[in-house]
Amino acid sequence: MGAVCELLWLSYLLHALHIPFSTPVPFWCDNRPPFTSPPNHERTKHLDIDCHLVRDQFKSGFIKPSHVPGRDQLADLFTKTPPTSDFARFFVKLGLAPQAPP
Repeated sequence: MGAVCELLWLSYLLHALHIPFSTPVPFWCDNRPPFTSPPNHERTKHLDIDCHLVRDQFKSGFIKPSHVPGRDQLADLFTKTPPTSDFARFFVKLGLAPQAPP
């Protein structure tokens, strides 16, 4: 939900500054439930507001979700400790390490 709120805020800011902003905005995530079925389980009641916001923005055409497998989620490098092989691969994808040794 945080990313969608940030996108909404940025769209309002760009609109106020008269800077063109095209939609739908590509939105990559490794979680599909907000775009599919609503949470109906007792344990997920606290997710209702979050999921509804994301789903509403999807239905309105503001965001265009694309599924990214968890193993390819670059954001995980900043929040989790990946295996060494993934760590090196992420560094190359982010441009933080040379692709080939000099």
